[in-house]
Amino acid sequence: MPWYENLLAGLMPGAQLLLVVLGIPVLVFGLLKLLVLPLALWFQVQVTRRRRTGQGTLLNEWPTVSIIVPAYNEATVIENCVRSIQLTTYDRYEVVLVDDGSTDNTLELMHELAAGDPRITVLTQENAGKGAALNRGLNYSTGEVLMFVDADGIFSRSTVKRMLQGFTDRRVGAVCGDDRPVNLNRVQTRMLAFISHVGTGLVRRALTVIGCLPIVSGNIGAFPRSVLADVGPFREDTVGEDLELTWRVHRAGYNVVFAPKALVYAESPSTVHALWRQRVRWARGLLQTMRVHKDMIGNLRRGRFGAYLLFNTVTMVALPVLQLALLLDLLLLVAGGRSPLGADAWAVLGWLGLVVTAVLTLFGLSLNRAWPDLRHAWTLPLVPFYSVFTGLTMAAALLQETRGKQAHWNKLKRTGVVSVPTAAAVTEVRV
Repeated sequence: MPWYENLLAGLMPGAQLLLVVLGIPVLVFGLLKLLVLPLALWFQVQVTRRRRTGQGTLLNEWPTVSIIVPAYNEATVIENCVRSIQLTTYDRYEVVLVDDGSTDNTLELMHELAAGDPRITVLTQENAGKGAALNRGLNYSTGEVLMFVDADGIFSRSTVKRMLQGFTDRRVGAVCGDDRPVNLNRVQTRMLAFISHVGTGLVRRALTVIGCLPIVSGNIGAFPRSVLADVGPFREDTVGEDLELTWRVHRAGYNVVFAPKALVYAESPSTVHALWRQRVRWARGLLQTMRVHKDMIGNLRRGRFGAYLLFNTVTMVALPVLQLALLLDLLLLVAGGRSPLGADAWAVLGWLGLVVTAVLTLFGLSLNRAWPDLRHAWTLPLVPFYSVFTGLTMAAALLQETRGKQAHWNKLKRTGVVSVPTAAAVTEVRV
């Protein structure tokens, strides 16, 4: 028997034991994630009750809103963003455009857009990063509500109103809107559009119900000025400035909620390389935020959010790495001629995973009233590969953070592709 066959044979008992050790937590936490279904449905029940009782929101107070748009080399998309904001049906707003030392003609376009609209102000600074650009706009703005949006975001006419309706009481310290892909010209972006109804439509609803929504997306988020005066501005030393700020809002005792009707369409990465850079940056932002707020993770004195952060650490950091290790272990077993559950059992598990993903996505589509996105359902078989991909990005992020590699904004290179109706035709979506 060749030496490598002897080696494989010797590794088989350990590999089989490792399969159980790794497989059980992956299965258990995977099943726990299914709780998003009843929680998301309960979110809808609560929304219906508020609508029937006519409960007032911040919209009734008609506050002034400052829409702050940081931009670095965004000449391809900045006009679409600003034009869509100008079409909003809410008129008590100002737009603060912050150029972060762009090397293209972003600043020139900003001035052209502002020339015909006194509600638009243009600021510029030396390149200092997104957090610094956001704070520059924050310090200049005058609105009672501060709304932050990325430069590729395209508003619907009702986005601002729907964000304000998310503030249902004085304890709501932040509202997160629903960001959906605008560039549906690639297989990759179509897959991301299809599965986003789970990651945003279902998960954000569910986490709002239990008071544990951990992030107000940089794509579209709103905060009362009084809340930011209490918790402080964006940190400028992390690539996850939106995540870190959201955790601070929770730390101060405020609620963070999801407003599914507040739509913004934004670009998703259209190449594997761009997706890799974005997901690694997101993972590093999470790890950096965990380091800043490590005292909150698993701390029951922080209530449900502290407990949830422990669950989040397992599912977002540990579990992706465990899944990679499990995959390698399975490959080792197959190479050694072993199939612990039998070929048929693995096939059943594989199909079951796709079926569960499809069911969750259908629920998300239903809640979002986004049935046209069913045309992207053919991308579903790519989801397992995407899952492995995200696991690799977390592993890369862990390695980079361990080595202390400098983190940068690493923003996407915009394509300017718009696959939804033009800003003038983007109307409210019933949810």
